[in-house]
Amino acid sequence: MAMKLASWRDRLTQQEDLNFLLTNRVPRLALTRFMGWYSRLQSKQLTRLSVAIWRLFTDLDLSEAEPPEQGYRSLRDVFTRRLKPGRRPIDADEATLVSPCDGIVGAFGPVTRGMALQAKGMDYRIADLFGDANRAAPYLNGSYLTLRLTSAMYHRFHAPADLRIERVTHLAGDTWNVNPIALKRVERLFCRNVRAAIECRLPDGTPMALVPVAAILVASLRLHALDLTLRPDHPGPHRFDLRHDHRRGEEMGWFEQGSTIIVFLPPGVALLSALQPGQRVRMGEAIARLPSADGDE
Repeated sequence: MAMKLASWRDRLTQQEDLNFLLTNRVPRLALTRFMGWYSRLQSKQLTRLSVAIWRLFTDLDLSEAEPPEQGYRSLRDVFTRRLKPGRRPIDADEATLVSPCDGIVGAFGPVTRGMALQAKGMDYRIADLFGDANRAAPYLNGSYLTLRLTSAMYHRFHAPADLRIERVTHLAGDTWNVNPIALKRVERLFCRNVRAAIECRLPDGTPMALVPVAAILVASLRLHALDLTLRPDHPGPHRFDLRHDHRRGEEMGWFEQGSTIIVFLPPGVALLSALQPGQRVRMGEAIARLPSADGDE
């Protein structure tokens, strides 16, 4: 039975036109608001039924999760589940930056002429993504890494290094799907969707940024630094200046389903050469290396 379901899912996802139609040519914001409401309904029976249906479309695995004391009472509890201790060890080399989340590696590489790649043949201005050219400036000759979270993945994200969050900018927008099919068809998709630019600084003053991007059915982002959940209808403020420190690997917040995080690094911080498109990474695995004390990478 499981093999038949997997085969059916594969056939559906391979039908690009149908996939794009079902996940994008729909009232995206209305469905996203509905899912936000539905995911908070408190009912163990409804949650079990919803998870069973969810598993028809994904390979949801809760074996690594540490359920709440009272069990999963809502879909939101499942989306934002914690993991059992020790399930995501942090890379022991302090000179590395680690992945902030579980994810699938998408486009990555150098920022060239102020542009980053969304998918083959589709690029975007990082100034548009950040919503301000000055905020994007530290990364103009740096690099970026796109990490896509599927709906079945662990949805919490963590600090890639010891860092201080200096500014968070919440940008309103749409909720296009962020799967590879949509990324090949919708120009500047990341710049169209709801997103938050999280500007950080490492202890030596090196800047870095994380840009979580929302998607259909998920447009809410919880940030512990703000003690606030940012939703598409958040009335404001939309810019937060703060000084909030996180230790390497410490939890920074969560998505309320799957989505995307784009990591931006300045010149001198090198992405690891072993990264490959489509590669699955786990939170805590090394993704980049800081310059050494003698200036060598």
